[in-house]
Amino acid sequence: MQEPIIRITERPKPPQPEELTLRFSERAVLELEALLTHYPDKKSAMLPALWIAQREYGGHLTSDAIAEVAYRLGRSYAEVEGVATFYTMYNKTPVGKYMLEVCTNLSCMLCGGYRILEYLQEKLGIRLGETTPDGLFTLTEVECLNNCGDAPVMQVGDIYCRRLTPEKIDALLDELRQSEAHTVVALADAEVQLHLSAQEREAIERSLA
Repeated sequence: MQEPIIRITERPKPPQPEELTLRFSERAVLELEALLTHYPDKKSAMLPALWIAQREYGGHLTSDAIAEVAYRLGRSYAEVEGVATFYTMYNKTPVGKYMLEVCTNLSCMLCGGYRILEYLQEKLGIRLGETTPDGLFTLTEVECLNNCGDAPVMQVGDIYCRRLTPEKIDALLDELRQSEAHTVVALADAEVQLHLSAQEREAIERSLA
């Protein structure tokens, strides 16, 4: 008898603890536990879990970060990697402390978005997708930031920089160079906190006290 062409195989198993170096902090574990109560199954918490991982791993999702999310949600590495690589807000490679995300969609394009992008490339000495040698700035081009009335617009972390000019960019870069903030990590943390209620955040703080 001829064998069937299509074979049904078992779902790939999640990574095992002995295969991993777990890096989630106590806070991260408590946050994930709270988030899991929001959903009917663990898989549904994958997006906020990836935000936690991006924060905990310093601003981008390493293979270890993806494996840790897979382990904690009981999913396969391939499944979590597929989600992480589908969405552009998750960084798959190391990025600078500040991601300069320049909108070049219609309104921003008409108001000089590409000129702003070219100015930043010249000012920083990098091209799109690159990071400055000092590790401070990564330059990217993004779709509409939903702030068309103030075009051209650039997002830095959770801050919108509006009606950009070369002078405004110079002042912003100088300010960021003096700052201790890490906007990529801060944005990931802000996304995590948005998924938690005030009561859950308070309970986590009490547990950590």
